[in-house]
Amino acid sequence: MSEALDDLLDLLDLEQIEQDIFRGRSRSAVVPRVFGGQVAAQALVAAGRTVPEDRTAHSLHAYFLRMGDPGAPIVYTVDRIRDGRSFTTRRVVAVQHGQPIFHLSASFQTYEEGLEHQTAMPAAPAPETLPTAAESLPRYADLFTDPGTVDRLLEARAAVDLRYVDAPPYASAGQPREPRSQVWFRANGKLADDPLLHVCLATYVSDMTLLDSVLLAHGRGGWAVGDVVGASLDHAMWFHRPFRADEWLLYDQESPSASGGRGLGQARIYTQDGRLAVSVIQEGVVRVPH
Repeated sequence: MSEALDDLLDLLDLEQIEQDIFRGRSRSAVVPRVFGGQVAAQALVAAGRTVPEDRTAHSLHAYFLRMGDPGAPIVYTVDRIRDGRSFTTRRVVAVQHGQPIFHLSASFQTYEEGLEHQTAMPAAPAPETLPTAAESLPRYADLFTDPGTVDRLLEARAAVDLRYVDAPPYASAGQPREPRSQVWFRANGKLADDPLLHVCLATYVSDMTLLDSVLLAHGRGGWAVGDVVGASLDHAMWFHRPFRADEWLLYDQESPSASGGRGLGQARIYTQDGRLAVSVIQEGVVRVPH
């Protein structure tokens, strides 16, 4: 296991300070605020800690309310909304400096048989044929407004092997493209056989690139290039089938709409053998600086 992945797993191992109350810390991010995927993953960990082990997460719905302070702890309070025969529902509020910064509702279900169908996995090159972040990011260093951006991006993503199928938005700024993006990702090391951990790792990664397709549609490079500013507003995920986050997953993303200073991204996550594992939708603020 890489040291960076070990640090991330430590970040997700929340401290329980009272029944249904947990405390988490933050890690350095590429922007001066708490990374949204971290808060979402930690909130899901907090919810999962209060649920029987035979129930796995099948959906989450979340709102990012305020910018998180990376220098302060985050307190997660879990509300046990419902414990039914098949489904368990939890609500989590993340608080910093006395104010809520994030709200999550998550639902868990016992395993049961049912109807089966799925959308077919789209075509994509094998992940092993694509360059790693360490190989590709330095090529674009001259495009970034801050010379330290490459190092911060590499540090922030060191726990995950994330590989773009096509050029990322910052590589084609000024050239509008089809609003679609694909990345392969997996944890940079072996994970324990805990279904909640794999779901939380996927939640963490899901906030990294989902709004890329919004930028591509308008030829915008993103915050690192300086031609847009933005932040996540809300985030929803549905976990359809078991998967391992330490095995390759294809994140197939697209944007159906942008308007009113907001952009919508939707995506599906597939296992390498073609099973649809997760569906994701996120809306974010995407503004052009004046």
